[in-house]
Amino acid sequence: MSPHADSGRFHLTTEAQREENSFAQDLLRGLRASPKALPSHWFYDHLGSQLFEEICELPEYYPTRCERSILEKRAPEIALCCERPASLVELGSGSASKTRLIIEAFLEHQEHLVFAPIDVSQSMLEASAETLLDDYPKLEIQAFAGRYESGLEYLSRQQRPPRLTLWLGSSIGNLDRNEAARFLRRLGEGMSAADRLLIGIDLRKDRSILEAAYADSQGVTARFDLNLLARINREHSGHFDLASFTHKATWRSGPGRVESHLVSLKAQQVRIDALDLEVSFAAGETIHTESSYKYSRDEIDWLAREAGMVCQAQWLDEHDLYSLNLFTTA
Repeated sequence: MSPHADSGRFHLTTEAQREENSFAQDLLRGLRASPKALPSHWFYDHLGSQLFEEICELPEYYPTRCERSILEKRAPEIALCCERPASLVELGSGSASKTRLIIEAFLEHQEHLVFAPIDVSQSMLEASAETLLDDYPKLEIQAFAGRYESGLEYLSRQQRPPRLTLWLGSSIGNLDRNEAARFLRRLGEGMSAADRLLIGIDLRKDRSILEAAYADSQGVTARFDLNLLARINREHSGHFDLASFTHKATWRSGPGRVESHLVSLKAQQVRIDALDLEVSFAAGETIHTESSYKYSRDEIDWLAREAGMVCQAQWLDEHDLYSLNLFTTA
């Protein structure tokens, strides 16, 4: 049974079948392409989500630590920027560990709070709901397991303003700058004047800091990247030998992004039975699995303008490595 389902405080909606079909389509498209590439959101099956939570606690991975430090100081101020009573939406919620700071700040000012997390991992949603509902008796959770766009469309029919939508962890960096602006514009079209959007955006900084964050000394990020191949093996009867690939992260200062690639260590052919697909790799050939874009403050202002929004407030950590930005509709 879903956590707290008997109390009516937990509701879960999924789009599991559409996700399965989309994964297969992305594999066929991305592994036949030149150069090869796969969308980064397929990292997050149950194991991938657990590995990402582990990444977030690594000493090299500063974004989580910086974002948490901002929220610890500013969550009450952020909550006061929203009309009340408000509901809370989160894109890519994961374990919702940092979200607790926002939840607590909202519950200081209202008797009841509806929290609507959207995540591709149903198991992660259920696990985080279990602990959140135990800890916050005045909380109700309306979760959606699936893609952001589908989740936002569904929740727009379930909730009324005012809403604060959270997009933490600099996940916006996984989109190129024009894609990010288009996504935010679509999101803004569903916002009222009373709604707010809080976005974590990582800032441009020294190459050594960036590359260490995406290729840690303990190899957790490498395991996270390689789990994408393991997922293909599990879900589509693939025959990837994980020992024949390695993870590489490189900062590209021109476009302002860290690129993650899986590099084939030898010439090889890999069959994926369920897709009736044979994939050839040359030695050194890569699969581009993720880009993580970093922003200057001027680029954040550009992003807001392109999305038809205004950056109402911005908060930085004490070392100016990372930013939280409160967007409103213009």
